[in-house]
Amino acid sequence: MLIFGSISYLNLLPFQIFLKKRISNSQFKQIINYKKSVPSKINQEFRNRKIDAAFISSIKSKNCKCSDIGIFAKGAVYSVLVLNEEQSFDSESDTSNALAKVLKIKGKVTIGDKALKYYLKNRESKDFYDLALEWHKRENLPFVFARLCYNKNGKRVKKLAKEFSSKEFKIPQYYLKKAAKAKGISPKELTWYLNFIHYNLGYKEKKALKLFLKLANSVS
Repeated sequence: MLIFGSISYLNLLPFQIFLKKRISNSQFKQIINYKKSVPSKINQEFRNRKIDAAFISSIKSKNCKCSDIGIFAKGAVYSVLVLNEEQSFDSESDTSNALAKVLKIKGKVTIGDKALKYYLKNRESKDFYDLALEWHKRENLPFVFARLCYNKNGKRVKKLAKEFSSKEFKIPQYYLKKAAKAKGISPKELTWYLNFIHYNLGYKEKKALKLFLKLANSVS
């Protein structure tokens, strides 16, 4: 049995749909089980080996065995924000909290679908920072939020990662509408958002990740 940890955010929707289609077309469904939660909880369960594979927050992936796919943005990401409010960190995220410290941006860190909804309602406001955009302005590099890592079944996980990265993936309208409705946004807004989410880690992404881990270590 492969226990796969899944982040319950819209930025992983393409991979989640890919897995569903992959499972429905093979015997793989007999050996996979899901655990859905927020990034910080997935990180903890992965570290405790209660999960075999998952997208692990970058800050926690340093010594993990990982594939060549992750979650990253080349500029603005719209779902990792620091609001111009009293300083606080988001309990759901390890990486975003560390990034705010690296960039020395103070305020209320908010991530995931709730941050995206905030942006969509307040996009004309100047009362927040997009952390991925601020990183890009400073380092001229993409920012990697997570990597697909594994504790076991490495060959199977890397095969899935390779299949996912080698295909142009289009989300069926049924899943798009269902996910958008569940999160309280429109399918058009969800499609727009996913244009800014990328998965295939290349040289620049790995360079950016290495730099971030070095800088995060210096401010922790």
